Amino acid sequence: MKLTIHREALLSPLQAIAGVVERKQTMPVLSNVLLIAEDDRLSLTGTNMEVELVAVVDDVTVEQPGRITVSARKLSDICRALPEGMPVELAMEGERVRVKSGASQFTLATLPAEHFPNVEDEPESFRLTLAQNDLDRLLDATSFAMAQQDVRYYLNGLLLEVGNDLIRAVATDGHRLAMGSISVATGSESLRQVILPRKGVQELGRLLKEVEDTVVLVFGENHLRATIGAYTFTSKLIEGKFPDYNRVIPRGGDKVMEADRKALKATLQRAGILSHENIRGVRLHFENDQLHVYANNPDQEQAEDTVPVSYQAESLQIGFNVGYLIDVLNVLNGDTVRFTLSNANSSVLIDGEADANSVYVVMPMRL
Repeated sequence: MKLTIHREALLSPLQAIAGVVERKQTMPVLSNVLLIAEDDRLSLTGTNMEVELVAVVDDVTVEQPGRITVSARKLSDICRALPEGMPVELAMEGERVRVKSGASQFTLATLPAEHFPNVEDEPESFRLTLAQNDLDRLLDATSFAMAQQDVRYYLNGLLLEVGNDLIRAVATDGHRLAMGSISVATGSESLRQVILPRKGVQELGRLLKEVEDTVVLVFGENHLRATIGAYTFTSKLIEGKFPDYNRVIPRGGDKVMEADRKALKATLQRAGILSHENIRGVRLHFENDQLHVYANNPDQEQAEDTVPVSYQAESLQIGFNVGYLIDVLNVLNGDTVRFTLSNANSSVLIDGEADANSVYVVMPMRL
């Protein structure tokens, strides 16, 4: 294998693939990127057995076709350290790859391409085409509520529900829930559900951009594939039954508070400074057009703050994890946020005027 490519054309896909490749692998080849050079194009592939990312670069001069794997991070670090605009030459020399650019030269160890695992092809169930920015906002609005290393493995991912001309995303860790949806021509009235794992959600989100260019989602029995420009991203799906999110969403709350989102967020952040480090609890006291926020910790330190709100119902005191509330306020876009409550033992429903397709649920906590 021997090829010449511009630094920037090689660096961009390498940086994307380095995010997929894990530093610590049980199989050494999984720390490598698979390079396939042929027909004046270079294909780069990285995988951790759960997600796979393939990038195709056309602006390449291939003198000798071939395929090999080299360390993804070392090759990425080398390209990043080279001067901008420089051509880079990659050439096989025995069992090594020589990387040359200007006066700089590096020799990297390799592993055979035959050792590199490939995601199995499977028949597609259905496919969707939608705007990148729509999917990007949907993932941002919901993925923060995914569980981390929960024994209920199906919570360590994001539910994607497709049908009835919409795609809905739902995430929950058992203490909070985030749900959002976007309109898209699905061509199906029946609802289909898949659970995308945390790593898949994170890497897909990194590829998406705030542009109206399209992304094609191909759903299979065990995988989800996304085609975004020159990138093809594939993720395994989590097997399991996602909980019925409709049962979690509180209905019929008779106490409604509306507040300025930024002012409420700032108040919660200030009070949260003195909350318990582990449980992050704050006590909210709703009364006539005012919200009082209290926090304390085992060192007998206390915080008290007040923010003006629109609230005309009976007085109510309730405790929450302040981090959960701030996470919701971070992803809402509008100036106004609305809390709908029933009593001190019921979850709060949170939404915003500019986020009609997103709702959030946070469970209360005893303080």
